[in-house]
Amino acid sequence: MSELSELYQQVILDHNKKPRNFRKLEHANHSAEGYNPLCGDQLTVYLELENDSVKDVSFEGSGCAISKAAASMMTQAVKGKTKPQVEQLFQEFHTMVTGDPEEEIESNQLGHLKIFAGVREFPVRVKCATLSWHTMHAALNNQEIVSTE
Repeated sequence: MSELSELYQQVILDHNKKPRNFRKLEHANHSAEGYNPLCGDQLTVYLELENDSVKDVSFEGSGCAISKAAASMMTQAVKGKTKPQVEQLFQEFHTMVTGDPEEEIESNQLGHLKIFAGVREFPVRVKCATLSWHTMHAALNNQEIVSTE
């Protein structure tokens, strides 16, 4: 197993076992529910926006290890960012996991989230990795429900 694959597995397992920001956010002023019928992943993303910035973010729900880890890492990545910065992260993450596996990943703002680049080689798992992102995007834009169908 390559070092990158091993690191990927360790990060996924860590965030699955101990997800960050896994709770209902009591002061949320935006939220959305996401559902992946293929895998059964289901989650709610809560955002507290203040002056066009993500003051706080959390999620709760159930899902596979990739889904839960992606949600955990997504909450860490968007906290404290402005709405345009969050939109840029959303686009970069989506492009990374849905792009051509042969293409080199451009320099971007993803940081540790680049660990999910390998998901694009497993198309059935892309929906697991992107569910929390689509749900957060829906919450950011005042949509209440999102499905990967």
